[in-house]
Amino acid sequence: MKMFRNIIAVAIVSALLTGCGLYKKYESNATIPADAYGSTHDVTAAMKGSSIAQVSWREFFTDPLLQQLIDTALVRNTDINSARIAVLQSQEALKAAKLAYWPSLTFAPSGSLSKFGNYDGTKTYNLPLQFSMDIDAFGSLTNQKRRSEASVLLAHAQQEAVRANIISAVAQQYMLLQVLDKQLEILTKTDSLWKASLDTQKALWENGKIFSTAVNQQEASYLNVKTQVVDVKRNIRAIENSLCQLLALTPRQIVRSPWGSYSLPAKLETGVPAEMLQYRPDIRVADFAMAEAFYNTQTARAAFYPNISLNGVLGWTNDAGGIVVNPGKILLSAMASLTQPIFARGKLKANLKISQLTEEDLRQKYVQTVINAGNQVNEALADCQAAREKNAYYHRQVAVLGRAYVGTHELMDNGKASYLEVLTAQETLLSAQLNEAMNMYDAAEALIALYIALGGATH
Repeated sequence: MKMFRNIIAVAIVSALLTGCGLYKKYESNATIPADAYGSTHDVTAAMKGSSIAQVSWREFFTDPLLQQLIDTALVRNTDINSARIAVLQSQEALKAAKLAYWPSLTFAPSGSLSKFGNYDGTKTYNLPLQFSMDIDAFGSLTNQKRRSEASVLLAHAQQEAVRANIISAVAQQYMLLQVLDKQLEILTKTDSLWKASLDTQKALWENGKIFSTAVNQQEASYLNVKTQVVDVKRNIRAIENSLCQLLALTPRQIVRSPWGSYSLPAKLETGVPAEMLQYRPDIRVADFAMAEAFYNTQTARAAFYPNISLNGVLGWTNDAGGIVVNPGKILLSAMASLTQPIFARGKLKANLKISQLTEEDLRQKYVQTVINAGNQVNEALADCQAAREKNAYYHRQVAVLGRAYVGTHELMDNGKASYLEVLTAQETLLSAQLNEAMNMYDAAEALIALYIALGGATH
C-alpha cells in the first residue's frame, strides 16, 4: 500500500508541474507578409468564388487520358511511394511514443540444478513477471510524443509536396507531347507543300524558265523541313520516355488527346496571398519542421530534470533467499528510483544549445520558403500574362504571313517577285507557326505553374 501511495503522490506532483514551460505546446508564429506576391501584379484583393488552391487536380485537368496518366503516377511513382512509406514510418514512431506512457512487462523464467557429492540435487526455479514504468514528471515523454505528432504532420506535408510535383510534371510533359504533335502536324503539312513547290521549280528549270539556283535554294529549305520533322519525332520519343519514368513504366507510346480537345480553366480566382500560400505543402513542411524542433528543444530541457521510474517483480518461485521451498511461493518486489543528472560532461548543455540553434535555423528557412513561394507566384503570373499577350500577336502574325506567302507566290508567277522573296515568305511563315504552337504550351505551362505555386493539386 505504501508503494501505491507513493505512486499517487508522484502523479499529483506531475499534475502540478504540467503548467511549467516543459509542457508548453508549440504555437506557430509563422506569418505570411501581405506583399508576398510583390507589387507588380494586382492579386491582393479578395475575389468571390473558390480559390485556385481549392480546385482539385481532376477539376483542373479535365482530359480523361491525362487523368489516367496522373492516376498511374500517383500509384506507381517511386518517389510517391517513398513519401508514403515515410508517412507510415512516422505513424509507427508516434504509436511507440504514445505507448511510452504505459508500463513495460517482461516474462523472464529461469531455473537451475545444483548437486554436491552424493547428496540429491537441488532444483530451483523462478517465474517472474517484471514491471517497469517511467513517470513523466518533467515532460520528457509528453514532448517526445508531441514531436512524433509533428513528425507525422511533416511527413504528410512532404508527401503532398511530392504528389503536387508529380502531378505537375506529368501534366506538363503530357501537354508538351500534344504541342510537339501539333508542330509535327505543321511540319508534315509544310513538307507536302514544299515538295509540291520543289517539283514545280524543277519543272520550270527544265523548261529554262528559272535558274538552277532557285531549285537549289528550294531544295535546301525542303531538306531543312525534313530534318525538323526528324528532330520533332525524336523529341516526342524523349518526352514519352521521360513520362514513362515518372509512371515507373518501361518505354512505350503515350496515348494522348489532340491539342485543343481539352483546355485548362480560362479563369481562376486567386484570392488574397495569405489564403493562397497557406495551401502550399512546402510552407506547411517548414512550419511542422519548426514544431518538431521546438519539441526537441523541450526534450533537451527535460533532460536536466530527474528521471523517475517504477520497477517491480511479481511471480512464482521456490527459491526464497537461498532456501528452497516446495511447493513454491509468490515472489513480489517493488521499487521506485529517481535519477538526477549532475555532471554529464557537457552533453546536456550541448544538446540544448544545438536544439535551440536548430530552431533558429528553421525559422530563417521558413522566412526564405515564404519569400521563394511569393517569388514563384510572381513569376508564374508574369509568365501567364506574357504568354497571353504573345498569343494574340503570334495569331495575327501567322495570319499576316500566310497572306504574304500567297501574295508573293502569285507575284512570282506573274514575274513580279523573285524566288528568294517566296522562299523567305514561306520560311518566315513556318517559323511563326511553330512559335505560335510553342507559345500555346508556354501559356499552359505557366498556368500549371501558378496552380502548383498557389498550393493546388494537394487533394
